[in-house]
Amino acid sequence: EELMKRLAILGAGGHGKVVADAAECCGWGNISFFEDSWPERAQNASWLICGTTSDLLSRLHEFDGVVVAIGHNRSRGEKLSLLESAGAKIVSIVHPSATVSKYAEVGNGSVVFAGACINPCAIVGTGAIINTGSSVDHDCVLGANVHISPGARLAGNVSVGDGSWVGIGACIKQMVRIGMYVTVGAGSAVVADVHDNLVVVGVPAQPMKKS
Repeated sequence: EELMKRLAILGAGGHGKVVADAAECCGWGNISFFEDSWPERAQNASWLICGTTSDLLSRLHEFDGVVVAIGHNRSRGEKLSLLESAGAKIVSIVHPSATVSKYAEVGNGSVVFAGACINPCAIVGTGAIINTGSSVDHDCVLGANVHISPGARLAGNVSVGDGSWVGIGACIKQMVRIGMYVTVGAGSAVVADVHDNLVVVGVPAQPMKKS
């Protein structure tokens, strides 16, 4: 069966390079980037940047799939909503070396990178980034536009609210609930629930004082 070939990626930064590479590993052969800094930037590594968000919106019919590769969680969610309401064929990209249980769910528009692991009965919302070598254990529930950074570890039954970011190498203890728009600092160990909109850092993780 002929694989879908034409993929548009919105967002041409470093994260976009990893999305494009993973997409090629999944059989997408013809990848076009769109980026609002175009035409000042016309290339992202070996891939061409073809226009801005509005150019992509006018050319959606040309693509078999569209994915948003913007690291900033709120911005990614906004662009996904815009594309969905315009009728874009939003797709997910799961690197072939990621391990995703057949009993897990990964929401549309998400990316799962090399070496990541999503275990049974985990639910990952739309527009998520499950980054390189991270793990999401059994029965975790992740909201929309969450980013689990490289090497981060979520034990079983963890919940993470919409738009939250778990930093590189952070660990979340089982049964912990993390609210919406939370930032967990790199290398932190979260052992207790975290309320919405907080930044927590350290071992054990504590809220940063408002400056």
